[in-house]
Amino acid sequence: MAEEAILGFLHENHEIADSGKFATQSGISHDDIVNVVKSLSAFHFVEAQDIKRDSLVLTEEGRAYAAAGSPEVQLVNAIPPEGITLKELENKVGSDIFSIGRSYAMKNKWVEMDKSKVVTRKFDTVDDKVKEMLVQIQEGKVTNTEDAAFINLKKRKLVASQIWKGYSVKKGPKYARERRKQATDLTRDNLQRDEWKNLEFKEYNFKAKGFPVEGGHLHPLLKVRKQMQMIFLQMGFEEMPTNNYVESSFWNFDALFQPQQHPARDSHDTFFLKEPSTTKILPEDYVSRVKQVHESGGHGSRGYGYDWKREEANKNLLRTHTTAVSSRMLYSLAQKPFAGQRYYSIDRVFRNEAVDRTHLAEFHQIEGLICDRGLTLGDLQGVLQDFFSRLGMSKLRFKPAYNPYTEPSMEIFGYHEGFKKWVEIGNSGMFRPEMLLPMGLPEDVRVIAWGLSLERPTMILYGIDNIRDLFGHKVDLGLIKSNPICRIGIK
Repeated sequence: MAEEAILGFLHENHEIADSGKFATQSGISHDDIVNVVKSLSAFHFVEAQDIKRDSLVLTEEGRAYAAAGSPEVQLVNAIPPEGITLKELENKVGSDIFSIGRSYAMKNKWVEMDKSKVVTRKFDTVDDKVKEMLVQIQEGKVTNTEDAAFINLKKRKLVASQIWKGYSVKKGPKYARERRKQATDLTRDNLQRDEWKNLEFKEYNFKAKGFPVEGGHLHPLLKVRKQMQMIFLQMGFEEMPTNNYVESSFWNFDALFQPQQHPARDSHDTFFLKEPSTTKILPEDYVSRVKQVHESGGHGSRGYGYDWKREEANKNLLRTHTTAVSSRMLYSLAQKPFAGQRYYSIDRVFRNEAVDRTHLAEFHQIEGLICDRGLTLGDLQGVLQDFFSRLGMSKLRFKPAYNPYTEPSMEIFGYHEGFKKWVEIGNSGMFRPEMLLPMGLPEDVRVIAWGLSLERPTMILYGIDNIRDLFGHKVDLGLIKSNPICRIGIK
């Protein structure tokens, strides 16, 4: 309707001089006129020039008086011919109208009051000039805003100044009596009905920018992983290479003095590979020493006393822990003149177990180890205290545990200030001589180590109670895009 009015008017006239007056004459909202002018101008149907001028608008109080009348007239109209007491009059019109109306009615000498405080009219009727002016302003019929009467309305805070914005409008270079919608696509129907002959196509804007390409977002696991890496580096650790997801059973189990009949090696807990199913490269002299310690012991151990099978050690699998990497690193360290080392790793491991809200078939393991002469259980506890205090858990407890390749072994518990309870946060221990000495490490060398998952602290830090909401195909992409930068410190 607004578009038809504008284009139709310009067809008969040279110009719309004032969009505000045009809106009033047409009976169309000025906002609608402005929106159409902007649209027509963008497509060069019209040329528009800005118009700005000071205007008055009614305040909330002013709008109320424009509808019901000024307080002074409301008060006068409420006075009966015989008069009324002040108290009765206030109850009749309300305290707000009474206090304001009484003041202006007395000032205009429209009422009088005797000694008994009875108020009477001095005129049968009074003109409500205030209401008339407010209505004129509301209808946009006021031109002289500097008139004393209108200045008085400002003082009474019934009106306020406002910059009015409008347009003067002329025909543009592409003016037409009617704007036809430009086509953006050539459809099958257009071709079949021969409509394409009369279609007006929208120009292709080669300079237009496409939708902004959304960059990658850091996953919460990556953020916590980075924080963990920084803690290890601050403590002087060196990262171990963990790019081999596929390991042999030898490095994953046998080198760690884990017996071949151990339940963890069963297919229910381990993913074994079909192709290639076995490894062909192992250090033979080291393999023979591992076989010896498994079957008949050594270094003060009785071993496991079973027939160790090479074919079991050759089986390929998806590593069940990154300790397989640790066994490779310690063996490599033993082949050189000994020097103490601190190693860490953070990477993915795989276990064939049931998936639930706290377990997945693949997850990330964080592992740290220190290899040096004369280390003791006290050193392990001291390092753990330092490590976990940097995570925000300074209250630790240790519980004896069993691991095939560590003795002594300890589960680590930390007091969670948010949960107000002790939670298990990791496992630790000292690698057994049966594991270290066959590698060729000196007899006085000890290795202390500990490990924990990456997912558990991340879930605690981000308040996630189901691991499938954090990792896997069910993860919430909104969480990935909007999660805050994580600063380690479990509170």
